[in-house]
Amino acid sequence: MGLFQRRPQVSDPVNYVTVGMNKTILVVGLGNPGKEYDGTRHNIGFECVDEFVDKSPDMEGWVAKKDLKCLMSSGRMGEVRVIAIKPATFMNLSGEAVHAVSDFYKIHPNQTIVVHDELDINFGQIRTRMGGSSAGHNGLKSLIGHIGEDFGRVRVGIGPKTPEQIDSADFVLGKFNKAQQAELSGLRREVNAILTEYIYGGQLPNDTRSFLI
Repeated sequence: MGLFQRRPQVSDPVNYVTVGMNKTILVVGLGNPGKEYDGTRHNIGFECVDEFVDKSPDMEGWVAKKDLKCLMSSGRMGEVRVIAIKPATFMNLSGEAVHAVSDFYKIHPNQTIVVHDELDINFGQIRTRMGGSSAGHNGLKSLIGHIGEDFGRVRVGIGPKTPEQIDSADFVLGKFNKAQQAELSGLRREVNAILTEYIYGGQLPNDTRSFLI
């Protein structure tokens, strides 16, 4: 299931090329495929990237890419070619899809930005940074195992875990409470703004944002 599976084997490194001014950025939303996972905390990465594609007039609709193990949308924003994907693997194998797409399109990790849930950050906060460890997130462990640590992260807070004694896997695979669901549109808008700023500005600062009024 979503969170607690064996870490995949590290793949061969991707053969990257240097991208000039007319660069490509890879936007990745993490989640689990299947209707039973729709609306769960662990799938907030999927939801945010759906919003980004839906609200960006220059992005095309989603297309299944079986050979690349993902759903894909692409477009051009300014001088930047943007490829957005949702891995069609389960969360803990997300690195397989990201590696396949990175290899095919020759996209370096530092031109990759990943949107994912973060249990150690409270709901209402979004933190951004380049690089770093997985912080126990098995989707990120898979990515790091396949492409290294040097990608950008948009870390969407889903904590704190309540009740405290609930198993973490059960919590992340559960749905947001009613009050949180009312705030999800604001969350998605904030992530959309972060992604758009990154694409046009080329920088992802170490930053914390709150979308709650």
